[in-house]
Amino acid sequence: MTVEDIYIDKVVVHMGVGESGERLVKAEEIVQHITGQKPVRTIAKRTQPAFGIRKGAPIGCKVTLRRERAETFVQTALDIIDRRLALSQFDKTGNVSFGIEEHTDFPGLSYDPMIGIYGMDVNIVLERKGARIARRVANRSKLPARQKVDRDDAIAFMQERYLVEV
Repeated sequence: MTVEDIYIDKVVVHMGVGESGERLVKAEEIVQHITGQKPVRTIAKRTQPAFGIRKGAPIGCKVTLRRERAETFVQTALDIIDRRLALSQFDKTGNVSFGIEEHTDFPGLSYDPMIGIYGMDVNIVLERKGARIARRVANRSKLPARQKVDRDDAIAFMQERYLVEV
């Protein structure tokens, strides 16, 4: 298997605010403006009194991008971080995750004191053609080892396709 077989399955953009209310609404507007898609609210899995978070309370928002939207977003996000990724940002199953500290780094956005500054997490899921056999409902089967994307494949893909420095 070669690097040419690998493609971006999806890109998940997550913005954790830590509280609901006005800050979360502003975060949703920012994510929608950046990605062009309506975000979904994420809820707290457990109560953490030290941070004032209750289980079931909305604390962030996320968007899942696929196909062309995912490709263009990855190009823009990698330009923001100067196309540099650390080895620790690649996991053993071929996924890539990195953070963007300020939403104002995106083109067309500027700092507004009424909004503030929000950071976000970007998670890129890489797959090879034929990975659907592990997810389909009818005739599901185990994905062979040669079909899986590992850390080395993901690094080679990002270096070759997006000229990323690891």
